[in-house]
Amino acid sequence: MDENYLKTLRVLEETPSLSQRMLAERLKLSLGKANYLLNALINQGLVKAVHFKNSANKRSYRYHLTPEGMQRKLELTYQFIQLKSREYEHLQQEIETLKLEIEGSRQPVALPQRRIPV
Repeated sequence: MDENYLKTLRVLEETPSLSQRMLAERLKLSLGKANYLLNALINQGLVKAVHFKNSANKRSYRYHLTPEGMQRKLELTYQFIQLKSREYEHLQQEIETLKLEIEGSRQPVALPQRRIPV
């Protein structure tokens, strides 16, 4: 599973009555991609789609995270935090290396003269 699955689970937990179009907009994905993610989560038993009983639009659903979906969301969140922490540490090391390069190669550089209009 990738980051999009985690984002989808998080959005559905916050707002279970989103339409697929609204879900796609919230995730900044195409409608087809949002539909694919949602169907994959439903097929894996992580999300359950329930019809609105009193809705005029009979295609309206509420999307509920199943207990397995809640557990998987927690696992994905933990994995995501670990991944981003490693990326952060790597970036910190890269920044320190670049700073050392700059400090090691400091040579006087003549800056261009700016003319001030009179």
